[in-house]
Amino acid sequence: MVTDHRKLPRRRGEALSAAIYQATIDELAEVGYAGLTMERVAERAKASKASLYRRWPTRIELVMEAVYQSLPMPELSPDTGNLRDDLVAMLTNMARALSGPAGEAIRGLLGEALRGESPLGSMRKNSQGKARELMEEIVRRAVERGEVDPADVTPRRLDAGHALLRHHFLHEGTIPEPLVVQIVDEVLVPLLKRR
Repeated sequence: MVTDHRKLPRRRGEALSAAIYQATIDELAEVGYAGLTMERVAERAKASKASLYRRWPTRIELVMEAVYQSLPMPELSPDTGNLRDDLVAMLTNMARALSGPAGEAIRGLLGEALRGESPLGSMRKNSQGKARELMEEIVRRAVERGEVDPADVTPRRLDAGHALLRHHFLHEGTIPEPLVVQIVDEVLVPLLKRR
């Protein structure tokens, strides 16, 4: 039975956006990227299709924003008290996110991008931006604790862990936990704690 959204209490702003993001993630988990439609997201969010299309003119834009909203926020980056454990926790969280609806969406978006149907530049900016912010926060705390020399912090070093994780995800699918530990111990810690 389809719910008539016009008879429900009216939501606006953040509350409506949050409901739509959650509905998008739930749809991705249930039907995958290929099966996701704006109509089903609107129905699940108990919102009008017009409210979706006003904010996100295309399915691609909606999915990109919902996925990036679902990823860990920089202010919630792990704080275990040491660089290595923070990095393992952060990359483990990212690997878990990629194994769920977010990963399904990213694969679908990349498939469209390769066919020229998706704004690849926007995808790259969003994914690298959040990953970089998470790394910057973890490394900032490590610098404050004296674990890392600020001179050893460069954009490429900040991007290395996520780049390796994304590469494995795109080529192999699931990301085993031992791989996360290897990326941290063999690549990130040596890059950031050179002295």
